[in-house]
Amino acid sequence: MREPLLSVRDLCVTYRTGASDVPAVRGVSFDLAAGETLGLAGESGCGKSSIAGALLRVLPRDTLVSGEVLLDGEDVLQMKPGRLRAVRWSELSIVFQGALHALNPVQRIGSQIEEAIELHKTATGPMEPRIAELLETVGLPARRAGDYPHQLSGGQRQRVLIALALACNPRILVADEPTTALDVMVQAQVLELLERLQRDLALSMIFITHDLSTLSYVCQRTAVMYAGRIIEEGPAHDVFAAPRHPYASALAAAFPLIGDATHRMQPTGLAGDPPDPRAIPSGCSFHPRCPVAQPECDNVDIELRSAGEGRRAACVLVDGAQR
Repeated sequence: MREPLLSVRDLCVTYRTGASDVPAVRGVSFDLAAGETLGLAGESGCGKSSIAGALLRVLPRDTLVSGEVLLDGEDVLQMKPGRLRAVRWSELSIVFQGALHALNPVQRIGSQIEEAIELHKTATGPMEPRIAELLETVGLPARRAGDYPHQLSGGQRQRVLIALALACNPRILVADEPTTALDVMVQAQVLELLERLQRDLALSMIFITHDLSTLSYVCQRTAVMYAGRIIEEGPAHDVFAAPRHPYASALAAAFPLIGDATHRMQPTGLAGDPPDPRAIPSGCSFHPRCPVAQPECDNVDIELRSAGEGRRAACVLVDGAQR
């Protein structure tokens, strides 16, 4: 088998606070192949964005990060500042969530894109043609390069962030909830754009969202997270259509099926709240909310185990009723 383009091994992220340390990511491992799109799903606070920040080392300075993030076999977490600056944006780039806050409000769009290109020296000569090309690639006219962020709609700002992330021709794009706060029609446009770019540019992509239905449309594989850990992974459509872990099942059931009147009139939910990361329950961290919890779930922390071809789940039932 070919070596993966990106290999994450036992990644842990802990935020240091005045009162106590907060473990946000607990031993996450996954691989990303060249040209593949991997989805990370889960409720807010499960560690998805912390993983994105750790991959590019853009977390707060006092954050504790351990494990390995191997890009072509080179550990990003061990790179010296000069090497890290060369890798960011040119090898590994990110589309941050919240475009209004991610863009500089007092700098024109074209200037922000130009700065990234100049810092990495990925183009020579006049910058205007390259900036125009990037904006047109994401469906914006070149004249918008002279606009400020507040002059653009939410969907247009999100497109600018995508253009900025593509400015240095990266091989891997991390899309951190790129459709947050956008209306449904604009969300669809952004998703279609990312899918087209991934296909046309042969990008590898990590797509982060809480929406399993979106991941089943955009991604080849999906990993579902809960309380800082991956609790299920497999082909994206299979994880959405027939989840093996009870939490993944609840997450999939949260989205109505078009044309299914029964499901629409009898929505399902999940009792309780995600655990406080400073007080993770013993055993399976999901067991206090799990509708099918077994006695051993209170004290046995189940690792990911085979749940069918190409699938794994961290549940005692994957060898029984849910198989």
